[in-house]
Amino acid sequence: MRRGSGVDRRTFLGLAPLLTAAGLARVEAAVRALGPLPAAAAALAEEESFWREIQSAFDVDRSLVNLNNGGVSPSPRLVQESFRRHLEFSNRAPSYTMWRILEPQLENVRVRLARAFGCDPEEMAITRNASEALETCLFGLDLARGDEVVATDQDYPRMLTALRQRAARDGIVLKLISYPSPPPSPDDVVKLYAGAIGPRTRAILVSHMTFTAGEILPVREICALGHERGIPVVVDGAHAFAHLPFRRDDLGCDYYGTSLHKWLMAPIGAGFLYVRRERIPSLWPLMAAPESMRADVRKFEEIGTHPAANHQAIAEALTFHEGLGAERKAARLRHLRDRWAARAKDLPGVRFRTGLGEGRSCAIVSVGFEGVESSQLATHLFEKHRIIVTSVDVSGQWEAIRVSPSVYTTLEEIDIFSDALEKAVRGGLPG
Repeated sequence: MRRGSGVDRRTFLGLAPLLTAAGLARVEAAVRALGPLPAAAAALAEEESFWREIQSAFDVDRSLVNLNNGGVSPSPRLVQESFRRHLEFSNRAPSYTMWRILEPQLENVRVRLARAFGCDPEEMAITRNASEALETCLFGLDLARGDEVVATDQDYPRMLTALRQRAARDGIVLKLISYPSPPPSPDDVVKLYAGAIGPRTRAILVSHMTFTAGEILPVREICALGHERGIPVVVDGAHAFAHLPFRRDDLGCDYYGTSLHKWLMAPIGAGFLYVRRERIPSLWPLMAAPESMRADVRKFEEIGTHPAANHQAIAEALTFHEGLGAERKAARLRHLRDRWAARAKDLPGVRFRTGLGEGRSCAIVSVGFEGVESSQLATHLFEKHRIIVTSVDVSGQWEAIRVSPSVYTTLEEIDIFSDALEKAVRGGLPG
């Protein structure tokens, strides 16, 4: 351990109990001993003896270097065990075990998610993913012909497709704004939103963190901008929840949708929708619910028969996340980002599409290289080096590879990626 970190090395020994639920309490106690945040989080980010134990909590294929955790993340072992346990229990007599035992227990998960997000449990609906949560909002808002919704060309394609369908069906107007990547400053983004708002604007869609580049947008300021004009704001938090340390009141949003199989590392098929209490009655559910549920946030969960195991295992994912600590997790992700980005910045023709300054990004960064086709680079990295990244293309304006490590990613894997990237860019993607 580095001198002056103020932490006894023994604090980091015996962290293998992360592999069991009971051991998480001991880990949580150990990390509390590190001292106040965020200083302790920054110190811990480089303490490899700690992160080796975190890495060992995952069953992943180490013959691959998976740097697309922004798409979907593997779950820690204890989350997978919880998922399997609930799935097997459901199968014993589903109409009883799933409907009468497990589904009522979802209320405990609702309480824990609400506490983590910072809202009332009666404002928290549990969904299958961010798309379901956000399309509930985009299709559920009462909009008339000619009403405008402001969004950007870097919002998630499925959300833009939903709004275009409303335009075709209901005659609403989708008003798209563009900004350079990275934007000069958060204030510039706010000004673009302000300039797009007109007398017929009835809703604003904003990404908390863009899927294209991992840029953290000034959501609080954009929400305030909408509220000044009486316009509700829908926040796409697919990449932000359990990735960035924040609470609901840090944003001031009306609606927030996210996936939990990304940065919370819950089983695939888990998400949530937050709706401010006073807006629940006026928001239509994606699937019909009885009138008696008009003011009940559970109306957004009326989707018919669906697995209970995915949602029950959210509790273990929260336990893992909270035991690790949001500040510590974010600090480690920034450390991994900075390790490869520091080498990439010296490569010829490099162009980062993500702001790397304070508060501009965390684990997700997109980078392109002049004369190198990003989709070809992503394919090369996988076929020749077994490295998984994804390529992004923003309306033909720019393209890049998107890189997103996670807490199970090792420094060795980051360096393997950096070596392969340098060889590919400098060598012109040799076969």
